[in-house]
Amino acid sequence: MAQVNLGSIKFKWKGTYNGATSYTADDVVEYNGSSYICILASTGNLPTNATYFEQMSQKGTDGTNGTDGTDLTTTLTTQGDIVYRDGSGLQRLGAGTSGQVLQTGGTGANPSWGTVSSDFVKLATGTLSGSSTSIDGYFTSDYDVYEIHLTHFRVNTSGSQLWWRFNQGGSALATANYRWSFMQADRNSTSHTIDVAGAWSSSGESYFRNGCDMSQGTDRGSQMIVTLFDPLDTTNQKFLSFENVMDRSDAQSVRKISGGGYYNDGGATAMSGITFLPQSGNFGGGNWKLYGIKA
Repeated sequence: MAQVNLGSIKFKWKGTYNGATSYTADDVVEYNGSSYICILASTGNLPTNATYFEQMSQKGTDGTNGTDGTDLTTTLTTQGDIVYRDGSGLQRLGAGTSGQVLQTGGTGANPSWGTVSSDFVKLATGTLSGSSTSIDGYFTSDYDVYEIHLTHFRVNTSGSQLWWRFNQGGSALATANYRWSFMQADRNSTSHTIDVAGAWSSSGESYFRNGCDMSQGTDRGSQMIVTLFDPLDTTNQKFLSFENVMDRSDAQSVRKISGGGYYNDGGATAMSGITFLPQSGNFGGGNWKLYGIKA
């Protein structure tokens, strides 16, 4: 029976062109980044010779760093790098510092790293312990108002109130320049009535106070927010206000205290912080958080 030679019925990939290799029709080779198919058997003829090869695909333009392409292994040199395009080509943006975020300058501007700005920022945290706790050195011109949150705190001496003083230069001011007042409301679980009481400093004392017993059980405690207004001002008196809520003596009683005051020195004193202390004894636990608030 007669035989018919069909030759190759599919392309045969031969890899990179080698001048010593014999190529037959439908062999495909790579040469200088482009691919070529053999159309006439030969040995030693370059793929660019149109008698023996036809081009199948053409290599693109070699990229140059930052122009019409990029060598990313050269551009990106350090872990955390980012590549972006500026007005002329691709560029490297090195990693920012811890906590920064990537920011855009809008159309026609390059990206950059920046720090998130907020009008309400947590500045520091700590615990209430010992016979006093000082929160000092955090006031700056970046903020006009500060809030101190006291959570789950109590003292270990029965009848002891919570006192606090401004600090100047890191030390608590114990002079009799504090003017304050507060109002408290209690729900009494025994009589199911609400009692209201209040107090004020008639002649100035050496502390602010909240006016109630802080010696609660270990499963109870007091929550309080103290707001300080412009403590670095050296022209006006330093004002504060506070809101205090606590469990009285059992699960069906609650006390709410609101108050405020100022340091009466004619406004000349810049405050560096605040010190909290039990009237007697030590803190039996609790935490504090300091927040700065922009005007």
